[in-house]
This record gives sequence, C-alpha cells and structure tokens, in this order.
Amino acid sequence: MTTLRIGYGAMRLTGPGHWGDYPDREAGITLLRQVVDAGVTLIDTADVYGPHTNEILIREALHPYPEHLLIATKGGFVRSGPELSTIAALGHRQYLRQSAKLSARRLGVERIGLYYLHSGYARDASFEEQVGTLAELRAEGVIRDIGLSNVTLGQLRAAQEIVEISAVTAHYNVVDRHEQPLLDAAAEAGAVFVPWQPVSLSTPGEPTDTAGPAAIRGVLEPIAARHGATVSQVALAWLLDRSPAVLPIPGTTSLAHVRENLAAQDLVLSPSEISAITGL
Repeated sequence: MTTLRIGYGAMRLTGPGHWGDYPDREAGITLLRQVVDAGVTLIDTADVYGPHTNEILIREALHPYPEHLLIATKGGFVRSGPELSTIAALGHRQYLRQSAKLSARRLGVERIGLYYLHSGYARDASFEEQVGTLAELRAEGVIRDIGLSNVTLGQLRAAQEIVEISAVTAHYNVVDRHEQPLLDAAAEAGAVFVPWQPVSLSTPGEPTDTAGPAAIRGVLEPIAARHGATVSQVALAWLLDRSPAVLPIPGTTSLAHVRENLAAQDLVLSPSEISAITGL
C-alpha cells in the first residue's frame, strides 16, 4: 500500500494521561474523518492507548475503511490503571496472540494491515519468541505486515533473521537522533522508519514541546521565516530529507495542525538549511 510521507498518530485521542475515552467523542470522530479527508493514508494507534478506547474510536469514526487507508496498531504492553507506572511489557505467546486478535476485533478487520511489537523490553518470553509469534500470526492471516517499536539495533537484526520487518518506529526528531543507526538499518532493509514525536523539540520521556530551547529556535526560526512556514513544518521537512524511508506520525487534536503538518511535504529546504539543522 502506498502512503503519503506524513501520517497521523492517534494516541492523543484518549483521556488524560492516555487513560480512558477521549473526553469529546463526537469531536474525536469528526477529527479522524477530517484527517482522512485531508489526505492522510496512515493512522497509528495501539491497544494500550486508553487502553482499547483509541482503537474503538477509530473504528467508530472510519469503518468501513477506505481502501487507501492503512491502520497500524501495536501489542505487547499491558496497563492496569491511570498511572504510567502501571504499564508493563508482556511477550508471552498466548498474550500476544490474544492482543492481535482483539485489536482486529476492535478495529473491525479480519486482518490488521500493520502490527507492531510495541516493546523489546518484555522478559516473560525471549525477543525471538515474540517475533516468532508475530510471524505465526502473519502466516495465519491475522496480520499482513510486521513492525517493531522501542527496539534496539541488535533486536532489529535478530528479528530480520526470523521474518520480514516492514516498519520500525522510534523516538527521533531534530533534537533526539540517538536512533540514527536504527533508521539506517531500516532503510537498508527496505523497511519504513516511523518517527514518533517528530515535531517535538524535547528529549524522550518529556511532553511534546514545539518551541524548544533558544539554541534550537535560533536556527529553525529564521529558516521558517524565509519559507513562510512554521518551526514544526521545518522540523518535519528536515526529517523527510533524512531518508526516503522516513514517515513521521505527528499527533494533534487540531485539524489546522494536521493540514499544517501535511503541507510540510511540499517544503523544500536548501542544502545549507539542512546542514544548519543537522549541525545542531
């Protein structure tokens, strides 16, 4: 399936702390429909968002899905309360099988287009066993393509020995590039690299911050001004220039921001502007 180079991360369409239902259900449904109408062809979710409420909202808004729309979801995390400390990684074969099949049910599909192992941190099963479970689900037709989230370069290499990996998602943006080797390996293998929090100018674990420190603004703001663009658009354009494999998934609850993000695909930065940002 061909997708645009910028997708939509739906995680924010949940309750506070990503727990429970999105407070304004009708607004969430409207936004998701507008996201697709604006041209987005990839929507990213996970069973732990809510938990479950995000997948259900996507189904209510968009099912039956347009043929061009890819819904990506993830499994491998469990959450027992509103506190983030209640999130844990599980990789047991039966748990992952249940997670994938219940995600398919919630999304209203017989086969999930792209299914990620949400974490490489689980200790109740080896990483190789977890990837093997996803390969098994693929062979059974429960999922079509397999992705990896929050994994190391070594884990990506190990997974590729077991089954084809179609996508890798990781925290990667202008100020956080420690996953560059993962991007390079994904691109080399023909997989899509999906940065999350792509317009944030903060480090992993921090809330999204599109302003960033003064040193970052001092480089990005003049570039944005020259193009009549926003800093977020410049950050996305820089990401898209990094590799043809890059497909960011910015998340927002604003249609204006969705359109702004998509417009970044048409922003062409000069080599000197790219170099200035890369040199930060």
